[in-house]
Amino acid sequence: MNLRSIKEADIGGKRVLMRADFDVPLEGGRVVDDTRIRAVLPTLELLHARGAAKIILLAHLGRPGGKAIEGLRVAPVAMRLHELTRVPFELRENLRFDPREEANNAGFAKELAGLGDVFVNEAFADSHRAHASIVGIPTFLPSYAGLRLQEEVTQLSRALTPPKGAVAIIGGAKFETKVPLLTVLIEHYTHILLGGALGNDIIRARGFPVGVSTVSATPAPEVLARSDRLQVSEDAVVAEAGANAERTCLVNDIRANERIIDIGPRTRAVWGEVVSHAPFVLWNGPLGVYEEGYRDGTDAVAAALADAKVRAVVGGGDTIAALSKHSFDPAKVFLSTGGGAMLEFLARGTLPGLEPLKV
Repeated sequence: MNLRSIKEADIGGKRVLMRADFDVPLEGGRVVDDTRIRAVLPTLELLHARGAAKIILLAHLGRPGGKAIEGLRVAPVAMRLHELTRVPFELRENLRFDPREEANNAGFAKELAGLGDVFVNEAFADSHRAHASIVGIPTFLPSYAGLRLQEEVTQLSRALTPPKGAVAIIGGAKFETKVPLLTVLIEHYTHILLGGALGNDIIRARGFPVGVSTVSATPAPEVLARSDRLQVSEDAVVAEAGANAERTCLVNDIRANERIIDIGPRTRAVWGEVVSHAPFVLWNGPLGVYEEGYRDGTDAVAAALADAKVRAVVGGGDTIAALSKHSFDPAKVFLSTGGGAMLEFLARGTLPGLEPLKV
């Protein structure tokens, strides 16, 4: 995909309006994880070096629902960014305090566009949303891709044409929303390892009991259920609903009152071997009920990936957190800032926010 790059833009003496992804965790009024803030620094430095008259940053934080919420003001983000760079900038207040942002209101987009002469999209993680600051502003201003957004597109485009023997690891839930993605992946990846609730759906579709495990209301399509490229857990860690006691069993031995909470030790070992011999790995989503602390499977596969030192693209907050516990080669492993945006790009090959930036 060819996008207009900010490196090609004439920005000397102009006001540059940049949409950034600053949806970061806060604690006690301070930024806990500044990864997404650091991601925009190269573009900020470039704009300043090229003589931008003013840099105005736009971003959202959390889900305020169209009204101002004190705990979601962007002041802590601005404070952290000032600590990281000497480039002068203005960060406007949380876009989502105004309901017109998520409604993609043309009037709101025009108001925002009036703040600048040139627009830069540096918010890949938000580019799957047709919001005013993503798709509306480009209808009023010359628009360009930021450096990080370009790198995201480059890396994920390569992931759509992986080498033979490549491995995709997909976790999480909502199988019905992942069908387009999985349909694409089975065309390009030799092994697709499914964990989390996605794996439960395939286990069920293949005739095995899943007890009271989380599954989708809609059964998995037969073409996916039958694909030998889709691999699910051979054994699982299970627990009775509402109980803390757990046990490990083969997937054909799950009881009616049990739910799958993680991939089992045999599967961890097998998948670790698959990953260690792969020429390329794509990974998004945890393999167990991560939010409840069932992380052993995810951590085991993350350790295998870090040790293997293979080329990889990894996305999703929980997945990146698991991998970051281990020492990996940043020259080989690209950490995508996109969660949902990453998955949608892989499924569709584009995003609403990228369309206005195409050459």
